[in-house]
Amino acid sequence: MENIKKILAVSWITQSCQRTVHEAASLATKYDAELSVIHVIDTSWAHNWTFPLKLYEEERRKGMEKAKSELDGVIEPEKKSGLKIKTVIKDGDPVEEILDFIKKEKIDLLVINASEESRIEQFMIGGSTDAIIRKMPCSIFLVKSESKKKST
Repeated sequence: MENIKKILAVSWITQSCQRTVHEAASLATKYDAELSVIHVIDTSWAHNWTFPLKLYEEERRKGMEKAKSELDGVIEPEKKSGLKIKTVIKDGDPVEEILDFIKKEKIDLLVINASEESRIEQFMIGGSTDAIIRKMPCSIFLVKSESKKKST
């Protein structure tokens, strides 16, 4: 892992993503690498739909602003430590957008959440993590979130 110069963390803006971003920040600090955090709003379902353009653009803008605000909240603790983080908000097919960013930015390491999602998280992000892993052109660091279940 000596040649890690560009790291990308994928944020689904869920509770478990806070840890993913923290781990990516730790790796970026350790390897003196650039860190980017990406969140993709899944609008792939809307490809074949016809929306009034003005209504769609307004909702898209609001969604992008909300995602940016939420992502800023996720990365705030890391920025307070002085780490520079590039944030990227996109919309479209999450798998394609993330893979496209990795190729264009020549990312060396992808940091992504590997936890079991709740039903709502599965609905929101679907099988994106698995699809990204299968198509990955770079190394992957999977972050296992702490289990919500307590042992007795």
